[in-house]
Amino acid sequence: MKSMNILSVILCSALAFSSCGGGDDEGGSGGVTTIQLSASPTTINVPAEGGTSSISVQADREWAAFATNGETWFTVTPGSGKAGSAALTVTISENVNYEPRQGQITVKAGSQREFITVSQEAATKPSITCPMGPEFMLVWHDEFEKDGTIDEQNGWTYQVANAGWVNHELQTYVNVASPGGREVATVKNGILSINCFKENGKIYSGRVYANQKTGWQYGYIEASIKLPKGKGTWPAFWMMPVNFHSWPADGEIDIMEEVGYHPNYVSSSLHANAHVHSNGTQVTHEMYCAGAEGEFHTYAIHWTEQNITTYVDGKVQLSYDNRGLGRDDWPYNAPFYVILNLAWGGDWGGAMGVDESALPVSLEVDWVRVWQK
Repeated sequence: MKSMNILSVILCSALAFSSCGGGDDEGGSGGVTTIQLSASPTTINVPAEGGTSSISVQADREWAAFATNGETWFTVTPGSGKAGSAALTVTISENVNYEPRQGQITVKAGSQREFITVSQEAATKPSITCPMGPEFMLVWHDEFEKDGTIDEQNGWTYQVANAGWVNHELQTYVNVASPGGREVATVKNGILSINCFKENGKIYSGRVYANQKTGWQYGYIEASIKLPKGKGTWPAFWMMPVNFHSWPADGEIDIMEEVGYHPNYVSSSLHANAHVHSNGTQVTHEMYCAGAEGEFHTYAIHWTEQNITTYVDGKVQLSYDNRGLGRDDWPYNAPFYVILNLAWGGDWGGAMGVDESALPVSLEVDWVRVWQK
């Protein structure tokens, strides 16, 4: 009886063992079927300008091709096909960033995968030369190459102030972000955006300073700027004295200002005791700049001991000489620092009312550069 039990156990074990094979094949029963799939080349290298490349696919069943990680800077067409040979076209967009980028294409057939690496070169940084001539040296600049927010290690700081702080303006200036977490200064794809928006019934915006503690005395300073649209906007690129005690005695230099109710008319102004708008003696000039709202234009100042001249795309906007009349007329012989801000409303920006349907808006800056001899 004991021997019969042992025999039964042996037979059952053998039957169980024989029933375990053949359950993992692609082709059904009767053994594993190998999927035939190939793709070449397995690497694609393209310049920053972008372009197209081809991939050859061979498969014995339906297949699909797609960006592995959802990359959007290249496309693959067609995205699927039937058994046989196929030619895929990879279209790569221009890389405008100063960093190379890499992505991956997956070609899938059944459980089989082939991967193609897509690598693109970085954009070439333009040579930075001063329009005033080779005797000028670039002493400070920001090309906004690092995504995120303003680079405080490069000398940027925020202004924090409540609405009505100056000029009866309606915006609240905050440090980095509003209470709701929306940033007032963002950097993405080489562009600084100073953002103005409404949140919980309040208007928030950004005002940022470059090297507020040291500034610069004399030189050529320029920025490439795209102005926002909308009645109520008041963007500015300007300068204030490092050692400020009172206004207008210590001076103010407005390289570029514009108000949304008077679109594409940009102006420059100088403020001092001897020339200030409050008594009608201001030194100012306005000119029409087609596409100032919505396109980048270059605004600049050439500042010396004897003269201040501002420019719009290389054309003279305002020119004022040091007439030797003393500090009341020429307080511009001390260090000043650069300011970029986007105000909302106020004495000038809101002179014709504001249109909150325009919000949110942004003042965009491609770069800021400071040269000195």
